[in-house]
Amino acid sequence: MAEPIARRLAAITACDVAGYSRLMGEDESGTHARLRALCAELVEPSAAAHGGRIFKTAGDGMMIEFASAVDAVRHALVLQGGIAARDAATPENRRMRLRIGINLGDVIVEGTDVFGDGVNVAARIEAFAEPGQICVSEDVWRQVRGKVEATFDDLGAQSFKNIAEPVRVFRVRAAEAPTRRAAPLALPSKPSIAVLPFENMSGEAGQEFFADGISEDIITELSRFPELFIIARNSTFAYKGKPTKVQEVARELGVHYVIEGSVRKSGNRVRVTVQLVDAGTGSHLWAERFDREIADLFQVQDEIAATVAATVSGRAGADYASRLIRKPPENMAAYEYVLAAKVLHHRGTKDDNAEARRLIERAIESDPGFAVAHAWKVCLMGQAWQRGYDDYERLWPQAEAELRTAIALDPNDLEANRVLCEANMGHGKLEDARRHHERAFAINPNDPRIVAQKGELLTWLGKPDEGAEWVRTAMRLDPYDTHSRAHLLGRALYALGRYAEAAEAYADIPTPRWTHLADLAACYAQTGATDHAKTCAAEALRLNPGFSTASYVASLPFAREADRARLAEGLAKAGLPA
Repeated sequence: MAEPIARRLAAITACDVAGYSRLMGEDESGTHARLRALCAELVEPSAAAHGGRIFKTAGDGMMIEFASAVDAVRHALVLQGGIAARDAATPENRRMRLRIGINLGDVIVEGTDVFGDGVNVAARIEAFAEPGQICVSEDVWRQVRGKVEATFDDLGAQSFKNIAEPVRVFRVRAAEAPTRRAAPLALPSKPSIAVLPFENMSGEAGQEFFADGISEDIITELSRFPELFIIARNSTFAYKGKPTKVQEVARELGVHYVIEGSVRKSGNRVRVTVQLVDAGTGSHLWAERFDREIADLFQVQDEIAATVAATVSGRAGADYASRLIRKPPENMAAYEYVLAAKVLHHRGTKDDNAEARRLIERAIESDPGFAVAHAWKVCLMGQAWQRGYDDYERLWPQAEAELRTAIALDPNDLEANRVLCEANMGHGKLEDARRHHERAFAINPNDPRIVAQKGELLTWLGKPDEGAEWVRTAMRLDPYDTHSRAHLLGRALYALGRYAEAAEAYADIPTPRWTHLADLAACYAQTGATDHAKTCAAEALRLNPGFSTASYVASLPFAREADRARLAEGLAKAGLPA
């Protein structure tokens, strides 16, 4: 008697790289390496985080099985968004663009493989999709509409080869960042400002970093005034290069005022124009043009920040500002090197990190007494070891020495105090971490990194309820970069026993690391979502084969033993090794 055929209902995602043959023809080894990195760093961890299982790979494509159509579509949206972010600095003709097709249907299961029309339809829909698109069947659309942040375009019934009946197909479009909210954010209780990226008027693409750096530093200077609410760089730079209307930007970011400007650099002179706009009326409250020698740039930035703050709030006291003004470098070349390095840091790729570290070394050579350069050198080292570009054991002694140098040169340096807080938290020295954080917070109480750090520190200290609120405040200050702080919110919510909410936070991470996946596995296990827990646990072990619950939990600087035990319990339930 024949064995009965095993069947189940599943959401199947089919995806492949558009134009892969052309990319291979132009750069075979480079394209192959990029695809492997894309799969290992984005596709596989994100699939696991959404409960997916890759069951088939072939060259430039793969098939993924999900138990939920909602999870499949959410994963596809994260995937397309993550690829776009990774390739933002890549020339158009070298970008990897995926076609994705998703179908919900009955499938045949043989071991680890899956067959049947449910799979074939997904493959046909994927081939129908345009590069960079997600297309889904009508069955998927019925399950996910109203449950994901996306819009659906009905493309009608499509006839596919070897598929008996026409399939109604929908194109999925992620809600654009500036329009993804149905309602405007509530305005803060104090004057709030968004500084849009200043336009580079120099006529040289190579000077783009200079305009970006000026914008970023003006944001930093304004943030030093605690009576103001300043939107973070990551959120305002989402509008870079896009046509914008001030009142729409203000609505989307939840601010009272918007600052626009431009920078023209020529030889040793710089012209900065800036205007402050009342978003409610569209009227210009203040505008100014600054023509200066490049050596006066810090004075220009301080003057702009103080003038805007005084115009908006009337309470930007000169005494407070003078205590917080940065120590400028003696050599302006050092400052330009740091600006360029910061832009590369924000891109975050391995090559960008290496080039940024080279530029920082040039900055320090130009001006060994520039504290900010030493602090940013540590930031770049931290990025290198966190993302696996370099070895922690090799870099940490150098990082410690650079931090000591930065603090000795300028005890009020924001970056040095912020990074020292991070380092002390990582080594379990919570009181030292608190001391450096308090200094950083006093220097800039509106920096979302510092605000989020306060939330993280409170969670480690056994106050996760307060920690969660501070992380949410950081997310409000930087509304378009919430995913980068999702793990901090997830950790606090887990410590509060709010496991389902914690899982939702962790699942918002586009490229989860093994630590995130282990934590997410614990969240799922505590809620009883056993299959999801096992999938995340398996992916965590793939990324870190040497994982053990005991060593991982011991490495975390929880002040309360109960918090440590709660996490260990969840990891054990998820089936991770002791």
